[in-house]
Amino acid sequence: MSAPSPVVAPSILAADFARLADEVRAVEGAADWIHVDVMDNHFVPNLTIGLPVVQSLRAATTIPFDVHLMIEEPRRWAPGYADAGAYNVTFHAEASDNPVSLAKDLRAAGAKAGLAIDRDTPIEPYLELLPSFDTLLIMTIKAGFGGQKFIPAMLDKVAAARRHAKAGHLELRIEVDGGIAEDTIAEAAAAGADAFVAGTAVYSAQDPAEAVRKLRGLAARAMAEP
Repeated sequence: MSAPSPVVAPSILAADFARLADEVRAVEGAADWIHVDVMDNHFVPNLTIGLPVVQSLRAATTIPFDVHLMIEEPRRWAPGYADAGAYNVTFHAEASDNPVSLAKDLRAAGAKAGLAIDRDTPIEPYLELLPSFDTLLIMTIKAGFGGQKFIPAMLDKVAAARRHAKAGHLELRIEVDGGIAEDTIAEAAAAGADAFVAGTAVYSAQDPAEAVRKLRGLAARAMAEP
């Protein structure tokens, strides 16, 4: 099985919300996914966009949507995002009482299923569930707000997950989210990540598309090193 190429997913949490469609189009042809952070002010102390915005935005671009649900009761809402055309729908392990069942529902609705692990959650209890998922998202900050500083210690989880995936011959994207930028992406890639959420690093750049390409190049080089 050949190593996958890195995925860069700009997070619209860092974009101009008054110009979301334009901000997404600014990375057309460069971004692999668009990362959509859905927060409910319950699971995390922040409130962002929801299903109606995702439905409207879906019509504005062909870039696959990587929806990250930082919400309570993901079973209630997650399938709706799959129905809205999301490519990948990720929910938090901490918010779900039956992650495997919800993953099956998401796949049945036509989306990839992702499991997210927050900063303070150990990964070991969830490793055995990974065959049921397409993506494992490891927070490299505390979930809830953009612009936080990358926490290098979280890469131990990335390495553990990659070892487990390799041992089980799993086709699993390991995604990192939080503080990913030019000075951190290679470190995350070397630890075993192959999908990278970047908000501020993309949308604060003069040329967001070029910022995406540069991040992908840095990740690809780190992934190619033995």
